[in-house]
Amino acid sequence: MAGAVSRASLAEVNERFDEIVAGADAAALGTELFAVLHLLDREHGLRRSLADPATFGEAKAHLVRSLLEGKVSEAAVELSAEIVRRRWSTSAELTDAIERLAVGALAVAAERAGQLGQLEDDLFRFTRMVSGEPELRAALAGQHIPGERKAELVRALVEGKVAAASLALLTEAVSHPRGRSLESELDGYGKIVAERRNRLVALVRTAVPLTGEQQTRLAAALGASYGRDVHLNIELDPTVLGGIAVQLGDEAIDGTIAGRLDGVRRRIA
Repeated sequence: MAGAVSRASLAEVNERFDEIVAGADAAALGTELFAVLHLLDREHGLRRSLADPATFGEAKAHLVRSLLEGKVSEAAVELSAEIVRRRWSTSAELTDAIERLAVGALAVAAERAGQLGQLEDDLFRFTRMVSGEPELRAALAGQHIPGERKAELVRALVEGKVAAASLALLTEAVSHPRGRSLESELDGYGKIVAERRNRLVALVRTAVPLTGEQQTRLAAALGASYGRDVHLNIELDPTVLGGIAVQLGDEAIDGTIAGRLDGVRRRIA
């Protein structure tokens, strides 16, 4: 279990993740974050340097930017910099955070495609299939089989039968196990996807910034109404005139002056 310092850092990074992924190609972002993870898993000295609590966060963020800019998207650079800027109890918890965000980005991609539930089901069914077929498990988990060969086998088995994000995560799990069993890796991915599925994201449009207290009260009220945690994405929009407008999935809650004026105009017409 992550230490208190790492848990606090992960909570902060998750907030930035929601902001950054909102304007990014989520599938590409997930792939790029996995590439960053592979780099740090290979380069032990670099990983230790980026997790060193004695080094200023901004210095570590600058180093990451110099390494990644021009090679991955700005969203991936920004998230990687956000991660290393913060404090982590161990270097492993830093890389675990990158892995978590990579899975989260692919979950967002599946969510946008209407396949989040399928992604969760795909991971579960594949785990059960591997556990029930010893020969398949040996082929996918064998230490002496190259990762690309394992990925090719996964593609041959499931490509065209699972969500695009599912295929990306399954090939990642078999080709880069990170010292864990295949079942453990897939189970970890599944838990991250389940967290995403059980949380709602609300787009809130307001003419003026909301205070922290107002955001907390609004999130709590929406969460109580929908029976799930609700994350707020705040968008400043002077056209709302006053009040707030909330878009939650397909449902719109318009409490703005502009919205009420439009309603009056429609009734008059």
